[in-house]
Amino acid sequence: MEGKIEVVKQHTLKGHRDCVYTLTGSGAAQRFFSGAGDGMVVTWDLNDPENGELIAKLPNSVYALAYHHASGQLVAGHNYEGIHLLDWENKKETGSLQLTKAAIFDIQQSGDFVYVGTGDGTILKVHVSSLTIVARHQASDKSARTISLNPVNGDVAVGYSDDSIRIYDPALQLKHEWKAHGKSVFTVRYTSDGHFLLSGARDARLKMWDVQARYAQAAEVVAHMYAINHLDFSPDNKHFVTCSMDKSLKVWSMEELKLLKVIDRSRHAGHGTSVNKVLWTHHHNLLLSASDDRTISVWNIIF
Repeated sequence: MEGKIEVVKQHTLKGHRDCVYTLTGSGAAQRFFSGAGDGMVVTWDLNDPENGELIAKLPNSVYALAYHHASGQLVAGHNYEGIHLLDWENKKETGSLQLTKAAIFDIQQSGDFVYVGTGDGTILKVHVSSLTIVARHQASDKSARTISLNPVNGDVAVGYSDDSIRIYDPALQLKHEWKAHGKSVFTVRYTSDGHFLLSGARDARLKMWDVQARYAQAAEVVAHMYAINHLDFSPDNKHFVTCSMDKSLKVWSMEELKLLKVIDRSRHAGHGTSVNKVLWTHHHNLLLSASDDRTISVWNIIF
């Protein structure tokens, strides 16, 4: 099956001076944003990928970014400070909100709101335009690492460093919780139909949970050598990609949860260190990966 996929590395984007931790798309398929350990928030255009533009320079690491579609602004998670609203086109900050003295690990947007997961185990729902906290929940004193919103019913899935996944309703009332992995849960993602939740963790296992069966486990794969940091779906939702501390990217078929391709340094001039984030764009289906090696790779995956 491996031979049926061709992988072409199109670009290596440089400019960050520390580990690149996060990527997020925008309202336009060709535009995306990156955030890194150097505090820099950068905008990139896949039609002119070599020329990133600095939007903001924050004093601490940026682990989380979200493009807020309703306002067209970028929400940056600024470790130990809170969130910053950025008018990225004019490169200026329009507001900020002190949320926590802990790290901010994930931000996901929904309508007028963003959900924020922090290093002290708190989940917050923030109204963006007024910069007010409308709901919060702390179910653990271990980090809330990753958030995914069910596109059908608005449920909020959160993966924690206490090895658990918790499901909240949109008002952050707890609905389900279970021990999902042997170690910290680093990534959760709902499928586009809202029927399944995929999770990846420090235990290198990829699991699938059946939402309609009260999150009963539907599948499990030992997917990587080391921690699974993130995953993202292809634009047609037929495939997904995982990335890992083992420096590799892996492409899977959604239907069979079958490994189709390994993208690594030896075969494809992949990353030399941990791959932290992936973003599978709608711009010619190009796949982006961000790494501790301070670069962002642009991949063309041809099925």
